[in-house]
Amino acid sequence: MKKITFIVMSIALLILISACGTASETSSERQGNENKIKKIIVGTGTQFPNICFIDEDGNLTGYDVELVKEIDKRLPDYEFEFKTMEFSNLLLSLETNKIDFIAHQMEVNKEREEKFLFNQEPYNIFPLHVVVNQNNKSIQGVKDLAGKKVIVSATSNSANLIEKYNKEHGNKINIVYSGQGSDDAKTQLKTGRVDATISTPFAVDFINKAADAEQKVVGNPLSNSKVYFLLRKDETKLQKDIDSALKEIKNDGTLTKLSTEWLGKDYTTEAGNN
Repeated sequence: MKKITFIVMSIALLILISACGTASETSSERQGNENKIKKIIVGTGTQFPNICFIDEDGNLTGYDVELVKEIDKRLPDYEFEFKTMEFSNLLLSLETNKIDFIAHQMEVNKEREEKFLFNQEPYNIFPLHVVVNQNNKSIQGVKDLAGKKVIVSATSNSANLIEKYNKEHGNKINIVYSGQGSDDAKTQLKTGRVDATISTPFAVDFINKAADAEQKVVGNPLSNSKVYFLLRKDETKLQKDIDSALKEIKNDGTLTKLSTEWLGKDYTTEAGNN
């Protein structure tokens, strides 16, 4: 009888030890999963002066790029990795899950809101102006573009803005879509094949210094739109985490510092465009 009792107790003890071991392994696995860093692919470009471009040392940098790096530092659960491409390919790459969000001064519009998710904390105010050759004296603002050729990148903020204006004013502007990014627009404007483009003061300053583009800004801003990161509709957690980091970056002055360094002054508030 004692022998049977001993055997039964031994079996019970083994079962208990086995159960404890299984629970411990499950807990360990769970903790490992919780601590796993999630890789996020960030889509951006290489031809937007001061925003996202390749510097003289061959490095991807600029305001949007350095801001994403700063956000990455403050979100230890994520690892951000850049993937560069033509601007016109960014939206399709986001829609087909090739990238997880876009960092390229994305302005809100109806079409984008229907398909995608913007974060809620803006990180820049984007001033768009008419830009012409420095020797051009006939174009002083958007009203002078009737009958003129205006070059913009397809699907860009500039394209959306001038397309909307053109539609509302009798389609009198001849819109030309650039085929090779900012270099194409720079060359065509400098050689007189087009009359104007739509750009920002900080981009004009940069391209004049870097490539003697002979451009100048004319007229009042056509828009001062807030810009955001663009994500897929299902990335609500990433959206909230990015916004949380952005608020910290704003509150401690880092965002103003980045804007001043890369764009020439603080474009993070409306006052930056006065």
